[in-house]
Amino acid sequence: MQFNSYEFILIFFPLLFAGYFLLNRWSRTLGRLFLTGMSAWFYLWYGLASAPVLLVSLAINYAAAALIARNEKQARLVLTLDVAANIALLFYYKYMPFALANVNYFLNTDFRVSVVLPLGISFFTFQQISYVLHVRKTGRNESLPDYLLYILFFPKLVMGPLAEPGELIPQLRDEARARPDAANIACGLKLFCFGLFKKLLLADVFASAVNWCFSDLASATAADIMLTMPAYVFELYFDFSGYSDMATGIAKVLNIDLPINFDSPFKALSIHDFWKRWHISLTTFLTRNVYIPLGGNRRGTLRQYLNMMTVFFVSGVWHGANWTYILWGLLNGALSVAERIVDRAQIRVNKALGWLGTFLAVNVMWLLFRSNSVGQWLAMLKTMLRCESLSVSPALLGCFEIQETALLARLLHIPSAGAASALLFYAAALILCLIPENNFRSRDRLTPANAVLAALAFFFAFLHLGGESVFVYFNF
Repeated sequence: MQFNSYEFILIFFPLLFAGYFLLNRWSRTLGRLFLTGMSAWFYLWYGLASAPVLLVSLAINYAAAALIARNEKQARLVLTLDVAANIALLFYYKYMPFALANVNYFLNTDFRVSVVLPLGISFFTFQQISYVLHVRKTGRNESLPDYLLYILFFPKLVMGPLAEPGELIPQLRDEARARPDAANIACGLKLFCFGLFKKLLLADVFASAVNWCFSDLASATAADIMLTMPAYVFELYFDFSGYSDMATGIAKVLNIDLPINFDSPFKALSIHDFWKRWHISLTTFLTRNVYIPLGGNRRGTLRQYLNMMTVFFVSGVWHGANWTYILWGLLNGALSVAERIVDRAQIRVNKALGWLGTFLAVNVMWLLFRSNSVGQWLAMLKTMLRCESLSVSPALLGCFEIQETALLARLLHIPSAGAASALLFYAAALILCLIPENNFRSRDRLTPANAVLAALAFFFAFLHLGGESVFVYFNF
């Protein structure tokens, strides 16, 4: 089920809200069981194909957690085996076809496997690992209902943010959070409305332009690709940050605080700064569970650089089974290492140049992320560098011409509605990324002005709700 659907907004969430808080009046246990059941319904909305994998993952990890809590002597071995089992499950479903394709290419063989990628496997696998590591650290396994609700809690189940058990489980048990809170409801709905607007009025419009270009690259001009590159950056940002806003807002309505996942990443002055702001919960997870165990910065400079490269390699692999993701991760790692070398040399970089260089680097690397192959990415870069044609295809500009902008163009007597609409979208996207305070940081602030803005955001987003689209990270 998608947050940007009639079913979720008009049926699922009102039913969940009413049922959860009504049942909490009779029994906190019944309320939490209802929330767990509704979360399972949310996950199974698209069919039962993913259910067996999720059930196996739940069973393996809870059994391992129970063994770790009961047997200190064998805890380390069980933890190692459990993490290996999680990685093996993730590898089989997400990377086996990719691995076999490369084996077939190099060895001239014909191994085949048919695999259906389970929904949200990258996210719930990392949440399972977080839970077992939590049990190893605290020596205490949670009750089965608490464990199931922690993993299945629907706002973060399929696309994050990744939440630590020690932060989320106490909130889910807290009796003080069992009753509806007017302030939390208002602030949560505000966040949801802003996130829905990001997705439907920004991300989906940029997505139509990106999809047009990639569907016909042979005829795309250099100018088309130059516009498509930042279009994908804006699509990805407003899509994923919009989802995170909606997830945080939904949880807030239920009196649950999820961790921050985006902190105005396009204000970053370096790649290192960017990754402290983008997909923060993933960066935190990899820092805590990969970078620090490898030694972090405690074993010398060269080892630190290797550890940084390892973290970004893991991040690239986690995102998908393609050489584009792997190279994308390594390029981010290499730039981060280069920045660290510059910092050690005490070379100061002008802030404006730092921002511009970071934004351009992010654009180029996200184009690789979107490309079907490394060769396709290189071909697009060559087309842009050659600047053979700087004319913009009318079909690309037409992607930005939605009903609202077309009406505005007619009212202002603007002859080229497509060009004006495109300019409006790019300018609005850049302004929204650079000027306003981050939605998460202002989540508890409710004024008449932002209440009106939230209502307008919902109104215009709801008008576009009929064209429900899948979130980009839904495929990870």
